[in-house]
Amino acid sequence: MMPIRNATDADLEAVERLLSANDLPVEGVAQNFSNFLIAEDGDGIAGAIGLERFGPVALLRSAVVAPEHRGTGIGRDLVEELLSRATKAGIEEVYLLTTSAEDYFPRFGFRRASRSAVPEPLKGSAEFHGACPETATVMALSLREPAGISAHSDN
Repeated sequence: MMPIRNATDADLEAVERLLSANDLPVEGVAQNFSNFLIAEDGDGIAGAIGLERFGPVALLRSAVVAPEHRGTGIGRDLVEELLSRATKAGIEEVYLLTTSAEDYFPRFGFRRASRSAVPEPLKGSAEFHGACPETATVMALSLREPAGISAHSDN
């Protein structure tokens, strides 16, 4: 497993370059960079992921892995670490917008959601204000349920 650490101000430019190179928005990244994680590959950044927090809900954003590191599990490690930290921080629900990864995030428990289901505070984020297109898929994950127990369980 590649080391994952908190992002520092010195990482901002490299993360923004990586996001831009992968056609992902950089709007709002600098304002939320204290909530980003970095996967470090020696002297470079192999991947990054961020969280915009709005009280008990948050927006997972800017999940990116450098092309040469795709398929190695770095993306999975970043998502799992971010969700673990979000749970410990008392976040109850995590949302995301995606134009290309709607088949990737269900493995972490995310489900498709409608834009109308998104809490109002999240709708004020840069991603909902045009950084992501209206056609982006909205996905949601509740962190309130104990692992392995679904809201639709018969038990």
